[in-house]
Amino acid sequence: MRTIKTYSLSERAAYPDFGIHDERAVSRIEQGHRHEYFQIQFNLAGRAEHHVGAAVRLLDPGGLSFVLPYRVHRVVRSPGSKFYVINFHQRFLRPELDVDPLDIEDVPLERAPELAPFLFQEFMDFHLDGSDLELAREACRRMAEENARRRFCSLEIVRASLLLLLATVCRRYESDLLRLAAAQAQRTSRRDAFSRVARHVRDNLTRRITLTEVAAAADLSPNYLAHLLKKETGKTFTGLVTERRMEKAQELLVHTTLRIAEIAEAVGFEDEAYFARRFKQCFHVTPRDYRGKAAATALR
Repeated sequence: MRTIKTYSLSERAAYPDFGIHDERAVSRIEQGHRHEYFQIQFNLAGRAEHHVGAAVRLLDPGGLSFVLPYRVHRVVRSPGSKFYVINFHQRFLRPELDVDPLDIEDVPLERAPELAPFLFQEFMDFHLDGSDLELAREACRRMAEENARRRFCSLEIVRASLLLLLATVCRRYESDLLRLAAAQAQRTSRRDAFSRVARHVRDNLTRRITLTEVAAAADLSPNYLAHLLKKETGKTFTGLVTERRMEKAQELLVHTTLRIAEIAEAVGFEDEAYFARRFKQCFHVTPRDYRGKAAATALR
């Protein structure tokens, strides 16, 4: 099973609130990973392939990609690439936005419109050219300069430059971003993620299933998946898996002649007695009685 590391900003930058570097500054991470902060990848030369969530975006010179906190992603760059990577915490950009980063998708667009590229990255590509590209390049140069100096009002200049970069992208793609917001595209992304989760659970009911492996199969972080499940279904991960095991057990009891012990094994229980107890907890009847009642009903 692959291990996916979660990085804090202090591991990747000199300061805990904001960081910016180019291709010369920090060792690259080409394997899948996630981080606690927002990230912008701004490609200046060469090509890059950015895997974010379940999507793959190709970055030519002038291309940008935007990564929400706790989203699994990886970047593969061509030799000789030039780029900026910008990292920042939500409280740096929007101190007044008192929302868990895992819930940022539920924030109305008008409250923080500059975050739109992060919300819809899986649905579209972002690219700047001409005067917009020069403005973005200059904003990055200014952010890097002020972040290195950290003198009086440096952070205000960095924040203003970051907002200018984000707003430039938002203005260029205004119609697309507003269309996606109106269509609630984030919910489509969540449904797709839930489909990947459900498929992995369904295909592996015969064995022990962990939150970490299911999150990896769905291209999510374990924290984000657990949070999403609780928010959308009201269930914990363990509760969801148990529910699926019991539903499968019901199906096998009604539609097969497998012994109870074989059904227990088929839905991931090594101990038949423990399976019977859990089944009775869920349905207030033993597996044997459930099968008997189903058979009697079918004969009527």
